[in-house]
Amino acid sequence: MDLAPFRICDVALDSSLNARNPRVEREQAFTVIDLLETNTFVPLGHTGGPYRLKLGTAVGRLTLHIDDDQGAPIVSHCFSLTPFRRMLRDYKRICESYYECRLGPERLEAIDMSRRNTHNKAAELLREHLSERISIDKDTARRLFTLIYALLARNATHEVLLS
Repeated sequence: MDLAPFRICDVALDSSLNARNPRVEREQAFTVIDLLETNTFVPLGHTGGPYRLKLGTAVGRLTLHIDDDQGAPIVSHCFSLTPFRRMLRDYKRICESYYECRLGPERLEAIDMSRRNTHNKAAELLREHLSERISIDKDTARRLFTLIYALLARNATHEVLLS
């Protein structure tokens, strides 16, 4: 199967959450650029894209709205965030430790290794949860997890990210 048409050409996060964190916003911007540059996104049962993806939340659930490249709706999926709670909290804590770290490069390297490990585990969990509806590669899963984190971090009161 030619995977070229099975890609995301545009991604957006629900803009109704207005709280902004400059670090999260910067990470989100870089992630969107990386994601649009290289990704594999195959909604099962669909003949091909490219696709526009909008991430949002509704009642503690992650929503993925998938449209074709012209903006016509294809499908929407909702997923529980419960399986991701621990990883999202851990990722938040690790990111905060990294930005607040005043210790030497060895400590920063250890924190970064922990962040990558948590990120990889969360990406694999995301791939598993999407597998019956959407097939994505490992790098796409990592970038989508980062965007999910950014989406939830916009809303500081979101229960998934609370300690």
